[in-house]
This record gives sequence, structure tokens and C-alpha cells, in this order.
Amino acid sequence: MAELNTGGKKSAPRVDMTPMVDLMFLLVTFFILTTSISTPQAMDIAKPDKNDKHPEIRQDLKASKTMTILLGKKDKVAWYMGTIGSVPHFESLSQIDKAIIDNRKTADASGVPGDFVVLVKPTSGATFKNFVDIMDELEILKVKVRSIDDVNIMAPEKESMKSQGIL
Repeated sequence: MAELNTGGKKSAPRVDMTPMVDLMFLLVTFFILTTSISTPQAMDIAKPDKNDKHPEIRQDLKASKTMTILLGKKDKVAWYMGTIGSVPHFESLSQIDKAIIDNRKTADASGVPGDFVVLVKPTSGATFKNFVDIMDELEILKVKVRSIDDVNIMAPEKESMKSQGIL
């Protein structure tokens, strides 16, 4: 409340700040209680099967439903369907979405039930930005099963990438 003394002495008007402090605490309490805290969203990533007790129990993947993407330098990728004997295709990172869509349609048309699997292999020349971009692209395209393997880059994969200058 404002207080004004009109008596004989002239004094400066003063404002009582107590109600303002009460109002501030009420507002802070209101905003804290009504704010919804968002939960972090994580991306599902398939890990390789490893069972030391029973090594014969493994997840079998059909070659017709497996796409391997090799991340190279200069925003280039190499990809192939099935086994390493397939001829890899070389494209820029921005064009890989069309290849994923086309290969998923082909894998679904094969008549074999199961999920389309994408195996991402970042090489030493790949950047973290490229890796995040490809994982985002897989999420946007709703590829359910994706796996990361940065250790087992095979010799034929390395040779084909070196010949194109992206390793």
C-alpha cells in the first residue's frame, strides 16, 4: 500500500512491497505446478545379438531385406542390398532417402514377412553430422529396425570406397 504523510513534515512517499512479493510467489508456484515436463525421446537401435552361453541362437536376417549404408567423407555414402558380393551404389547423403524408399518397396514385394533392416557403418572419413542426418532420415522414413556397426567394415567395402575416393 502507498502511504502519504500529509503532516507538518514533508516526507517522501513510500510503497509497501509486501503484497508484490506475495503475488510473485503465487505466480511462481502456479507456473511450477502447471508446467508439464517433457520426457526425452530416444531412438530405438538394434544391437548385434551376442549370447555367450548360446551362440547358436541368433537373429537371422534375409539378404533381400537388409540394406547396408557406408558413410564416407565429403557427404558421400555407399549402399548395397544383401551381402557384400552386391555392387555398391555411390550417392550423396541427400539422395539416400530415395534409395531407402525404393529398396524397402522391393523388399516388401518379395513376399517374405519381416522388417526391413538398415545397417549403418560409419567409416573413419564420416562426420558425426552425417551419422545424425542418416539416423534422422531413417526415423523420418519410419524404418523400424536399424543397426550400427562401426567395427566390422569388410575389405571389399573398403576397397570399393577407396576406388571412389570417399574413404
